[in-house]
Amino acid sequence: MTESTHLHPQEPSSTQNNKSIFNLPNNLTIARILMIPLFVAIAYWPPAMGIGMPAISDNVIAKVGMSDFSDSLLRHLLLTGVFILAAITDWLDGYFARKLNVVSAFGRFLDPVADKLMVAAALIILVQWHPNIIMAIAAIVIISREIAVSALREWMAELGKSTSVAVSYVGKLKTTFQMIAITVLLLNWESLETIGYVLMVAAVILTLWSMMIYLKAAWPYLKQSG
Repeated sequence: MTESTHLHPQEPSSTQNNKSIFNLPNNLTIARILMIPLFVAIAYWPPAMGIGMPAISDNVIAKVGMSDFSDSLLRHLLLTGVFILAAITDWLDGYFARKLNVVSAFGRFLDPVADKLMVAAALIILVQWHPNIIMAIAAIVIISREIAVSALREWMAELGKSTSVAVSYVGKLKTTFQMIAITVLLLNWESLETIGYVLMVAAVILTLWSMMIYLKAAWPYLKQSG
């Protein structure tokens, strides 16, 4: 999901303000939120399908017929598919918002919220599957950063200084590594597990780096008295 405060144009016209909030970009954002309970349901029900550990071996993946696929592999393929679909809707709602010039305060609020909810849900599930220090730190750092930066942006917006904490290149890079890492780990394939952890560590480093960039930009205002 993209690193942005809002993907829609900033200044709506009076004509656009009168339009329904249930436009195509907003409907795609709503659909992304509705994918979250589906995502969780696939992860945990039915319990007999198997979940998470151990990682699925390459021998299982190499089998061609659907009857040879384990229930656990099927679950992980479905989960990964839902997560990728959510990421696609994130790109599409921004694309259509720009193309159709559709603007709403509802969309500006909901789009970043939908992104953070899906990522948080995926990280919490991954921590249960991989109860180790790397995944625990990754989940804590990424979720905490999103809360902190969201609060910072809201406070800066109240001061009329929202442009001072605009999206940085590092933030976009962080999002890219984060999304790929989560996708790889959701697959739960043995041969990709190390790659997934390396990508997740890189995402954590970029997460901390991007947060420092935001804090540095806001620091002149944070240290003011009153």
